[in-house]
Amino acid sequence: MPQNESVTLHELQSSSPDIREQDPDGPDPAQDVSYESSTDRNYTSQNNSHRTRLGHIAASDLGACFAMSYGVFQEYYYENWTLDGSRAQTGIIGTTQNGVMYLSMPFLFALFTKRWARWRQTAALCGTVLACLSFILSSFSTNVWHLIVTQGVMAALGCALIYSPMTLSLGEWFQARASNQGAVNRAVAYGVVLSSKNIVGSTCPFLFRGLLDHYEFRATMRIWTALLGGICLLGIALIPTHPTSMPNASRTHRTPKIPWHFLRHKTFYIYSTAIIFQSAGYGIPQTYINQYGKEITMLSQTWATLLLTLFNVPGIIASSFFGYLSDNKLFPLSAATVASIPPISSACSAFLLWGLTSQGSGGLALLILFSITFGFFSSGYSATWGGFLNELEREAAQANEAIDAGMMYGLLNGARGIGYVSGGFASVPLLKAGSGFSGKFAYGTTFGPLIIFTGLTSVLGGCVLIRKWEKQLLRIFSFA
Repeated sequence: MPQNESVTLHELQSSSPDIREQDPDGPDPAQDVSYESSTDRNYTSQNNSHRTRLGHIAASDLGACFAMSYGVFQEYYYENWTLDGSRAQTGIIGTTQNGVMYLSMPFLFALFTKRWARWRQTAALCGTVLACLSFILSSFSTNVWHLIVTQGVMAALGCALIYSPMTLSLGEWFQARASNQGAVNRAVAYGVVLSSKNIVGSTCPFLFRGLLDHYEFRATMRIWTALLGGICLLGIALIPTHPTSMPNASRTHRTPKIPWHFLRHKTFYIYSTAIIFQSAGYGIPQTYINQYGKEITMLSQTWATLLLTLFNVPGIIASSFFGYLSDNKLFPLSAATVASIPPISSACSAFLLWGLTSQGSGGLALLILFSITFGFFSSGYSATWGGFLNELEREAAQANEAIDAGMMYGLLNGARGIGYVSGGFASVPLLKAGSGFSGKFAYGTTFGPLIIFTGLTSVLGGCVLIRKWEKQLLRIFSFA
């Protein structure tokens, strides 16, 4: 299709209702999937948007909180080891779950954005069944690889099947309109959902700790399965039926193809690379902060669990804050500027707070401060992706190209999955490398290489600033 016939989301939504009468063959397949019939527009009501947001929060966020609270299980496995295999391998379970979940998202977003959009609720139900089955099977584990397969891979795929359709539905009810207010509404919607994930992640560590103390691991997994299944089913029921499943929906428009023009823009690759680096270090403290607190700073079980809660609580505010910062009109900042703040600040927190924590109870204050600051900035990073999408949409509009924001969001999540998996597999040899370390501060402990790795990957996550510097240099040379 010629580029001058491509349209963006904003142009489609502001076009005449009679556009289909002018084109008897329907919308061009290369156009954005966001083309809406009159039935779809009537369906996109305020009530449905609230229902979608509540359903998303209830379903997908609960499914993701196991990985956010995995540090509790990591510490439990080390102290109550009853399985065959290497105990050190349990460190990759939490990051593997995050990695597999995010790596599968580009494929799931591609499926449910277009041709299989009407099967979103069915997919979420299948994901709930798969996640519940994985946790039930993990309760019968006798070897560490059983946990890796069930909790690290199967549970991740189940959660991804819940999260992807829910997120696509949420984005559709809060899609950016031509007005600035619409863009703010979308950012706020994603900020609320990301914040709710941290609310759940802040309470679940104590829930899991209480269950493990009273019922031990196998019973805890079965109780968690019942909670997960019940709440996810309730959340999925709150999601309204997708417009393509309505009567006569198939006759109003045909399924368009995914536009891949954005893959020609280097902006996409700069942002994806930054996400990979930031995500590689993000999962390390979540996995090991409990174990570090008990082994190095000699904290009680309650205090060690509290560290993980303090890691997640600041994200409640951070997600909404950075989402607003990406779209604010009072003092507009570039997407690169906003996206560089969380990783660089996280790196400073890792190097100056966690790394300089002294061994013994005297390091408690710095460790608490590290959990709060690193949790705030690292949790807010994904909320800056709205700025990435806005910039990529502007580039597409300037080139008169079609663009699918949902597909782009899925690919960015795929980049995050690469980072999670890389960080998880790197953590095991890094722990072994630190076994011979000795020193006064945290750098001189077994966790020293992990701390350095966390800080360095966070710094590299700020490489998104290259995009801003490049634009500034181009402006300077254009005036010269």
